[in-house]
Amino acid sequence: MTRGIARHAKWIATGALAACVAAATPAAAATAPAVSCTSAKAGLADKLKRDITSALSNRSGTIAVGLYDRTTKTTCTLRSSTAYDSASVVKVTVLATLLWDAKKHNRYLTDRESTLAKAMITKSDNDATSKLWRQLGLTKIKGFLTAAGMTQTKPGANGYWGLTQITVTDEQKLLKLVTASNTVLSDNARAYISKLMGQVISSQRWGTPYGAGSGISWHVKNGWLQRSTHGWRVHSVGTFKGGGHDYMITVLTHGNSTMNYGITTIQGVAKVIHRDLAAS
Repeated sequence: MTRGIARHAKWIATGALAACVAAATPAAAATAPAVSCTSAKAGLADKLKRDITSALSNRSGTIAVGLYDRTTKTTCTLRSSTAYDSASVVKVTVLATLLWDAKKHNRYLTDRESTLAKAMITKSDNDATSKLWRQLGLTKIKGFLTAAGMTQTKPGANGYWGLTQITVTDEQKLLKLVTASNTVLSDNARAYISKLMGQVISSQRWGTPYGAGSGISWHVKNGWLQRSTHGWRVHSVGTFKGGGHDYMITVLTHGNSTMNYGITTIQGVAKVIHRDLAAS
């Protein structure tokens, strides 16, 4: 992971990145946004809202949360449309675009593409991601985002895929496509994405899987990036199935003093979500 962080650090060393930063920080809102939850299961929405709010009560930084559970028709959101630098979370979108484009051309992935895809997802390999990003190009990436309805996602310019702007809303849309049959991604493509997200190396299995019960299958992709503004971006997206539930969690954060601080914030949220769903 240290090498991965070092590579990410390289992205922040150039003026091109600095140019992407907003010139001014918006004034803080008078009242912080509140967690919003709805559920078809009596009492679950109130419990999740209370517990997620409590988990975040003493955490600094700007935190966005998304939860969707198909089984209980439960949704929770916080700052669902706030944009964050994607860091490596965008790699799921890169893989989805690759598979979507291959389907359009009625072909399988080449051995080279499969090797790069596996390294990109399971080890968060940046060089592999850059090669696939260049191969696809912005036209195909934007084409997939349109097909997926991910209207809030803005691809990073000049090859800086880690500066793609993402939101909880769009990440949750992507996870829904990965976890249920649809016309955008084939069933084989969905299974392939989930397979790689389930094979992430042990040092990168932090984040949204934290606190999931032993009977829950998990699939995760994390991202982390330090920049001169907003400190560390630390994100985690995950899909989970088992215990009578079929759900997905997105937590995006920036303004973290360290990478580990962001991880702790994400895991605090994940822990209460897994616990509340398991008890429902």
